[in-house]
Amino acid sequence: MPIGSAFAIAVMIALLPLTLALPVSRALSHEKHKTFAAGEPGDAEKPARVVQITMSEADGAMMFVPDRVEVRRGEQIRFVLRNDGALDHEFVLATTAENLAHAEMMKQHPEMEHDDTNGKRLGPGQASEILWRFSKSGRFEYACLIPGHREAGMVGTIIVK
Repeated sequence: MPIGSAFAIAVMIALLPLTLALPVSRALSHEKHKTFAAGEPGDAEKPARVVQITMSEADGAMMFVPDRVEVRRGEQIRFVLRNDGALDHEFVLATTAENLAHAEMMKQHPEMEHDDTNGKRLGPGQASEILWRFSKSGRFEYACLIPGHREAGMVGTIIVK
């Protein structure tokens, strides 16, 4: 084999790990910039309006209080979540279509728990926060996707003007 060909093969072998890693690094960096229909995770360095959301159940109904929130496009909200109920509950922020599709997946995998930038699962007495910037106008929702909870009334509306 000519020396030039051997050198070219050696260079290709040396660079192979880098070329294989490139798609993986692009995928990982894409995950950091995941887009959401309801906006994007907030910036802790910027001011936010606090909206307290309580989750609970009573007399067979499950609820969020409040069950309706209005925000301005571009506004950043710090959702302070508290589960005052006796059961686990979730707060998942998305479009109605996205939440309905995810709720169907939850029926197949009810053990799935959320601790995401747009959703949290809380046990009884627990509290957490979600910082969110509403960069898009429209109608969105927050819902509990634990099987049976949405159907029992655990859904709230967000209007972004």
